[in-house]
Amino acid sequence: MTIYDELVARGLIAQVTDEDEIKELINNGKATFYIGFDPTADSLHVGHFMALCLMKRLQMAGNKPIALIGGGTAMIGDPSGRTDMRQMMTVETINHNVECFKKQMARFIDFSDGKALLVNNADWLMNLNYVDVLREVGPHFSVNRMLTAECYKQRMERGLSFLEFNYMIMQSYDFYMLYQKYGCNMEFGGDDQWSNMLGGTELIRRKLGKDTYAMTINLLLNSEGKKMGKTQSGAVWLDANKTTPYEFYQYWRNVADADVIKCLKMLTFLPLEEIEKMESWEGSQLNKAKEILAYELTKLVHGEEEAQKADAAAKALFAGGGDTSNMPSTKLEDADFEDGAINIVTLVHKTGIVASRSEARRAVEQGGITLDGEKIADINAVIAKDRFAGEGLVLKKGKKTFHKITV
Repeated sequence: MTIYDELVARGLIAQVTDEDEIKELINNGKATFYIGFDPTADSLHVGHFMALCLMKRLQMAGNKPIALIGGGTAMIGDPSGRTDMRQMMTVETINHNVECFKKQMARFIDFSDGKALLVNNADWLMNLNYVDVLREVGPHFSVNRMLTAECYKQRMERGLSFLEFNYMIMQSYDFYMLYQKYGCNMEFGGDDQWSNMLGGTELIRRKLGKDTYAMTINLLLNSEGKKMGKTQSGAVWLDANKTTPYEFYQYWRNVADADVIKCLKMLTFLPLEEIEKMESWEGSQLNKAKEILAYELTKLVHGEEEAQKADAAAKALFAGGGDTSNMPSTKLEDADFEDGAINIVTLVHKTGIVASRSEARRAVEQGGITLDGEKIADINAVIAKDRFAGEGLVLKKGKKTFHKITV
């Protein structure tokens, strides 16, 4: 099976500009391709994960990846998939996030000996002269055509700023520069980037008379059509300090039955033949498939040792008792207690397993909170500080969320 056929079989490919040419390039290791990552936070998240895995797959097949970090485009903000304008970040924040991204990407992509490149589009975008851009690039973009792009169309009713309107031009200019500097002949990205990517291939054709190619990958959506990688307390991050290996493991262990095979195909490097055997699994076997998914992805992001710890901790907890050392935990301070005790709603919210106090209140009222094996349904219940002494207490939300609390 060729690498292109494998990408199709795994359900990764959404749209391509020229299938025959793209097959020829990536199947024969002739693609120098890029994927862009705007540093909008100080960590990559699950939304970036599939793109990183794609880069790894293509590099393993002999192609050369360019990881482009958008230090320049982050100054504008991508309007794709947004209902309002992104909050503008300072240059200092963007530069800090760029450095964080660089460290994390090295876990997936081999940058040694020129096998891959890591570049920052701030190196060329920040030095552009506005009038030069208008004269050199502006004539090659039709405003009428740009306004039909999905990324802009969905924003027109609520208002699209001129700042964001320039994003497509900046992303297209990236491809134009990467082609000239590094011979980059392909751009990959999420399916919501299609219009921006076509802008790049068209700019290169108009300015340089050369053909380049674009391919989008399917967004990681659950069976309800919603983007995966979000929890009640926020995004699932690849940084262990923001989402612990145990929390990361648990996220994938708890995916819906309808999503587990799709995630195994799109995100893991397990052979397709092995995954296809799991398609007929039901009941407890399907739970085993979820454990395999959680283990494989935690190993990819955090290493085998952390994956083994998370797997062991999860199994021990679900069996009752067990090692809590690798469980997500919160350490309470003296200021968290009033008269030597803490209210249960405050405690649940403090752990971060819910997004708000009102959500914590509902969880308690609905009987979804257990502390040290005891169900607590009274929102006025208080827990004495001395109960957290020693190894602390385990707070459980629902059937699957565990959190250790110490003082």
